[in-house]
Amino acid sequence: MKKLFSGRYAALAAFVLYYLLFSFLVRLTLVMLSFGNIKDSLPSLLRVFGQGLIYDFTVSLAFCFFYSIYLLLMPSRWIGSKADRTATWLILFLMLFISLFAFAAEFPFWDEFKTRFNFIAVDYLIYTYEVVSNINQSYPIPLLLIGLLAVIGIIFFVFWKKKIFHNAFQSQMRFGKRLGNTVLILALGTAGLFFLKNDQSEYSNNAYINELTKNGAFSFFNAYRTNELDYKKFYRTLPDKQAFSIIKKELLQDDDHYIRPVWDNITRTVNGENNSQRPNIVLICIESFSADFLTKFGNQDQLTPNYEKMAAQSIYFTNLYATGTRTVRGMEALTLSVPPTPGNSIVRRQDNEKLFSVATVLRKKDYQLSFIYGGDGYFDNMNAFFGGQGFAIVDRNRGNPLPEKIKTTRTSIEDKDVTFENAWGICDEDIYRQSLKRADTEAHSGKPFFQFVMTTSNHKPYSFPAGKINLPQGTRNAAVRYTDYALGKYMDAARAKPWFKNTVFVIIADHCASSAGKWEITPEKHHIPAILYNTGRQPQEVGKLVSQIDVMPTLFSLLGWTFDSAFYGKDIFRMKTNEERALMGNYRTLGLLKNNIFTQINDRREVKQFGFDPVKKQITTETKTADPTLQNLTVSYYQTASERFKNGKMKENKN
Repeated sequence: MKKLFSGRYAALAAFVLYYLLFSFLVRLTLVMLSFGNIKDSLPSLLRVFGQGLIYDFTVSLAFCFFYSIYLLLMPSRWIGSKADRTATWLILFLMLFISLFAFAAEFPFWDEFKTRFNFIAVDYLIYTYEVVSNINQSYPIPLLLIGLLAVIGIIFFVFWKKKIFHNAFQSQMRFGKRLGNTVLILALGTAGLFFLKNDQSEYSNNAYINELTKNGAFSFFNAYRTNELDYKKFYRTLPDKQAFSIIKKELLQDDDHYIRPVWDNITRTVNGENNSQRPNIVLICIESFSADFLTKFGNQDQLTPNYEKMAAQSIYFTNLYATGTRTVRGMEALTLSVPPTPGNSIVRRQDNEKLFSVATVLRKKDYQLSFIYGGDGYFDNMNAFFGGQGFAIVDRNRGNPLPEKIKTTRTSIEDKDVTFENAWGICDEDIYRQSLKRADTEAHSGKPFFQFVMTTSNHKPYSFPAGKINLPQGTRNAAVRYTDYALGKYMDAARAKPWFKNTVFVIIADHCASSAGKWEITPEKHHIPAILYNTGRQPQEVGKLVSQIDVMPTLFSLLGWTFDSAFYGKDIFRMKTNEERALMGNYRTLGLLKNNIFTQINDRREVKQFGFDPVKKQITTETKTADPTLQNLTVSYYQTASERFKNGKMKENKN
């Protein structure tokens, strides 16, 4: 061991030791923060730290690749020169800064998502404006930078005190020996990166244990490599004809019929009773609006009086689940009515224009379509997706143009119309004013309008205009309370408009405020409220187990429309008890909740089933006896949806 720190490679060896020590401390801290969720899995902790050490060692060597090549190529006669010292200090400074920054970033990421870095972190690198602004508004960046520099200074001092630098600059190691050392470092690091897989850490039913085993940097690059997942390559499959036979039987409801006798075509005609109704429709998708914020579901903080007052006057879905854990998943579910296929949301994928969507149905009814968003819709590819379905775009344009192939109009929200703005966009009051403004204009055209309004205030850094509510800014509860305040103010203004009496409001969350839990998918973290307001129907609570993908097909049927549907969502009111189900996923793991059994599939071709408590809305334990019918149904939902998008069968002209 002493030899490692006494030669030319002393600083490199010291960096590896530092990295392993800090990785251990990060993992230990996260274990302590998560102890309440892993206390029944304590025997697994030995593996958490043992296998975690292997990931950490691999990443530490990967950090050293460039430095090891530098040590190899620096001529012996220049070792210890001013140039060598300067280059070494600079390289080590960068290695330390990047690694320390990653270590520090893991804690807020864990606090929000309860995972090591994943595809969300990869996405954040793409949208630097929103992310950097959010970080700057949420955390004391100057203090953090000073802290990082101070830690680097301490590490440099320790290296100097232990004569690490002295040894590295005094050793006249010959080229052959340096070549052997560098080859060994590159070989071990490359082998680790090649043979280690992130899913090798997913050995437990406890999601916290799996995540704690991982290394943040390793998980980040793994997510970067696997940002797209081919269903048939990674997941359990059925023969295509069998999968489509199962799903076509599942989707067909009373009085519907398939329009073509083709085995892989799911387009069917939904028969209505009254095609003359064409009310305006405003779909308000509220950021991170969990069901457990509402008094109805046990919250005692009185955060949502306006929403709950409206819910009492609405068709209120009380047992509805979001398909995913991100905004784009909610958008996908509400516009395309499809299960959450693995990998990126369809909203963020290439070739996602002119898909069969709610826009397809609404255009045939001669609706005007608008997507209204308070940030720059370039984020998460929203503008390209909605524009590609024929929506006009209203957003906070920061200079990111629409793709050339997207032919639609775009209206930029002007500074004069903004009273408050943070990293994610303008406050909810301002975005609602944009909705009212556009509705006033479109109501005079003689055509009904459909608006998809996406809010942003209920998002970290949880900031909003001062003086609106009696809670301090910067907390989730305050953001929820402001979100509800803005919604109430909007509805008061809308009720005074002449177009209000002929307007239906769909008010629903994109996803829950948090998604992490003990299991890979935690159903209670997908439970969201949804209401259909001002429908002209008697208020009622609907407690059927249903999915986010069912909301818009249900509204179309409620309006009495006859329409062709290639949706995976169904009319909730015609849904029989044995048809109730909810679909949900978290990028790689996908699930179906039905008959109090949660069937879960993942990219390791595994199928697991768990008992589900419908009262607590929680998974209880893994079942020992498989239900093959539910397994096949789960596979059929996700396999057919994935293949239909992959093969272009979701396109309007293919249905």
